[in-house]
Amino acid sequence: MLSSSDPVYFELSWSILSTIGIGNVLFGFLVCSIISFSQISAVPLITSAAGAIANGLCYYAFYAEGNPVKSKAVASAFADLFWLVQEAGLSFYSYVILSRVLRNHRWHVFAGLFWTIIVIISALRITIAITRVRSILDGGDSYQEVIDNLHIGYFVSIAAVECVSAYFLLTVFASAKTTSLKAAIEAGLFRYLMRSAEVRLALLAVIGVMRAITYSFQTTAQSATNVASQLDRFAYTMECLFPFVMFIDMLASRLVFTDQAYTSSSRSQTSRSGPKQFTSTTNKKLYSVAPNDQIIEIHGGGGNIGQISSQEHILESGVS
Repeated sequence: MLSSSDPVYFELSWSILSTIGIGNVLFGFLVCSIISFSQISAVPLITSAAGAIANGLCYYAFYAEGNPVKSKAVASAFADLFWLVQEAGLSFYSYVILSRVLRNHRWHVFAGLFWTIIVIISALRITIAITRVRSILDGGDSYQEVIDNLHIGYFVSIAAVECVSAYFLLTVFASAKTTSLKAAIEAGLFRYLMRSAEVRLALLAVIGVMRAITYSFQTTAQSATNVASQLDRFAYTMECLFPFVMFIDMLASRLVFTDQAYTSSSRSQTSRSGPKQFTSTTNKKLYSVAPNDQIIEIHGGGGNIGQISSQEHILESGVS
């Protein structure tokens, strides 16, 4: 229960961060209504919801002074678990894509590296949660240095898992680009996918390294009391906004894929039916977003891509 001396929730940054998470979830449902729900769209939805809950629990545990100590400890533990879902969960965006395009030895290598780092990340976050609970129950900030050191390993591991995912994504897209003619898809699609993977790598890796550096200067639990901790709060805000980048990426990849498929289909029909077919380049963009029931055959590799789908299906049939 709040006392008169407690800071008002919506006067603190935690409320803004929670609101960003809620906004991402609502925007995510809008995106899913356009591209349909899939495994890849679940990643930003789940991570955003987890972040919103974690930030609310953080206020309860560290800012609402009138709450019982045990309740604060429980809230802190659950906040750390939800932060784990939020921060480690972002890497599953690349994992879902790669699970559809990697095969055999390459998939086993990637999956082994990915899950090894995820286990390390989870172990570090659980250790942080336990240490925070002990700190709350004992009172004071006697464990803050230990928590800071654990966070360094935690954020570096997050940056590492994203680098591993990005390496495999870029090699797959580069390989697929060279064989894109067999799949009847122009290289522009793969150039886009490579750029988007590079951007995700740059953003998440920079955020991970930045937070590893800035969190080492944290002196008070969950409080921005110096320049370094304020920079850490800024980096975390960028992390909360990252699901929005994923939603844009899903919409853009759907648009690019549909446009490339439409162009290939138009050229194929023109070559079979003669010059009377409509091939105007000025109006084809009007059909970039096709209805969900439109069927476009893409022949390549060992199968077909049927109904236009979201990003995790784009390379299913052209890469092994």
